Amino acid sequence: MYSDAIKSYQLKENALILAIESSCDETAASIVRGGREILSNEIMSSCSEHVKFGGVVPEIASRAHTTAVARVTDAALNAAGLKLGDIDAIAVTYGAGLLGALLVGVSYAKTLAYALDIPLVPVSHIRGHIAACYLNNPNLEPPFISLLASGGHTAIIYVKSYTEFEILGQTLDDAVGEAFDKVARVLGLEYPGGPNIERLAQNGEPTVVLPKMFKGEKTFNLSYSGLKTAVINYMHNNEQQGKEVNKADVACSFQSAALDVLVARVVEATKLKGVKTVTAGGGVVANGYLRNRLAEACSERRIKLYLPQKRLCTDNAAMIGAEGYIQYKNGNFAGLDLNAKASVEL
Repeated sequence: MYSDAIKSYQLKENALILAIESSCDETAASIVRGGREILSNEIMSSCSEHVKFGGVVPEIASRAHTTAVARVTDAALNAAGLKLGDIDAIAVTYGAGLLGALLVGVSYAKTLAYALDIPLVPVSHIRGHIAACYLNNPNLEPPFISLLASGGHTAIIYVKSYTEFEILGQTLDDAVGEAFDKVARVLGLEYPGGPNIERLAQNGEPTVVLPKMFKGEKTFNLSYSGLKTAVINYMHNNEQQGKEVNKADVACSFQSAALDVLVARVVEATKLKGVKTVTAGGGVVANGYLRNRLAEACSERRIKLYLPQKRLCTDNAAMIGAEGYIQYKNGNFAGLDLNAKASVEL
């Protein structure tokens, strides 16, 4: 029986982890050795199918995963020059994300693990974004402050160890990436909003006065609903009055208001916890303005900053392989009853 074989499984150093990610509109597979070395990282995206709808359509994403998951896995194996028989464990995102999309990856991973008689490792997509910084950074070790900034999550996290986390603050409503998408829509920009706002903002100045979240309060929490609404109201009010709006200035103003506060929260968190290392993960961390602001703030305070490559900020399987190795080393294996979850605790 599969469960009996896994009970007697002997952990391996520098294990080869085949990771599968299907939480949203990217179908991804990667092979990671020892949690730090990427041997391959393949992605097939259905993003172009969602542009016409202004956001991800769960049914379309799920159908795309079913046709892509085997192909992207084969591509990852071929790129690494490996065969399925060389793999030591299968890591898979089981949450958080779109339930139908997650089920495709989980079902495929369970099939592979059963057929190969190797461990099935459940991975949190959220922890995957945090673990992305371990890739190709052999000297990075906890403790550190991690900024999580994506389309679905925004938080300031104290990473005590590889498996211990403390959320110091998080968004109480919209995630920062979600706010970017909504503001992009009112500016007439296509989905995904983040990259398009960043490009437009490069031609603008932060001349639009926007509200500051939790002004005068000492907190690590965040709120993007009011900021998003302020931009929408600004655009609508000017339109109703027949005034011309410089959209580049609006984009620049929103971007600085949305991201400067993240940098400030991170700096305060390092003071609170007495640490001198900062990391960041999530799709919004691919934003050049945020990366530059973090680098400047950390350099001024002699804080070590580890940022994942931009291709490792957005959804990918290599980050799942990095976190999967941590779970593998701790013997956190799942049975064939593993199920997908739309939301998971950190």
